[in-house]
Amino acid sequence: MTEDLLQGKPVNLRGDVHLQVCHQEGDKPALVFLHGGLGNRFNWRYQYEFFAQEGREVLVYDLAGHGDSTPYSRYSLGRHRRDLNRLLSALKIENPILCCHSYGVPLGLEWAQKHAVKGMIFVAGGTHDLDPWWEIPSMKLLKWVGRHLLHLPSLQNVANSLTSNHTSATMERFFAESPTPTDIHAYHALEIFWGYNFFKRYQNKKAFEVPVLVFTGGQDSTFTKEMGDELASHFHHSKHLHFPAAGHVLMVEYEQEFNRAIQKWIQYL
Repeated sequence: MTEDLLQGKPVNLRGDVHLQVCHQEGDKPALVFLHGGLGNRFNWRYQYEFFAQEGREVLVYDLAGHGDSTPYSRYSLGRHRRDLNRLLSALKIENPILCCHSYGVPLGLEWAQKHAVKGMIFVAGGTHDLDPWWEIPSMKLLKWVGRHLLHLPSLQNVANSLTSNHTSATMERFFAESPTPTDIHAYHALEIFWGYNFFKRYQNKKAFEVPVLVFTGGQDSTFTKEMGDELASHFHHSKHLHFPAAGHVLMVEYEQEFNRAIQKWIQYL
């Protein structure tokens, strides 16, 4: 049986914090994948496998409180950023390309504001205005009531339909590996991104000097094409690719086109 590259292993960074980590050495700059809220390392399966097979150094892990990683006692972007820094230092990864999905984008920005990066890839997430009016009440409802019912396949199917209306073998595997969480820690972790505004946090925006590739999907109600255009406009070297038929997880819905676009973009860094 072929070993699953996404199996990973726990890495102790400090105290009782263990992150589930997948890492393969290879050509640099390394691609470091950061998943979004309620996600896990499997969200990036088709990118991790593709670029690992291409011979590039790749890293993906479960953020604290997600997947197989241990939770924090209290969540903050600062804690996520510091543990990402500890992980990259332990693996001797310098000047990476950060590939960030949804709420992973603020984490990538926070890290790039304090450390050198070769480039950043933003998928369905930005610097501010990240939570539409319906998200906070719906997530609170899930946190206190709905998550207890998500063991029912019918309710998981409803949750899946809100993420994407695409049907394919890759999407089936995505939903099997990334069901809507039933553990409360992922919902606690989500709240640190509500009201996030990169511009209010920093006057000197060092991160905006970095080359950026922005992806948006036309069927994504949380991060629109207009938001992607606005995000790209803040960077001196940016490119925005829009997939009209894609939803919030376009890296799975259109994994081949997505991977080729990144592969081409990296050549010019």
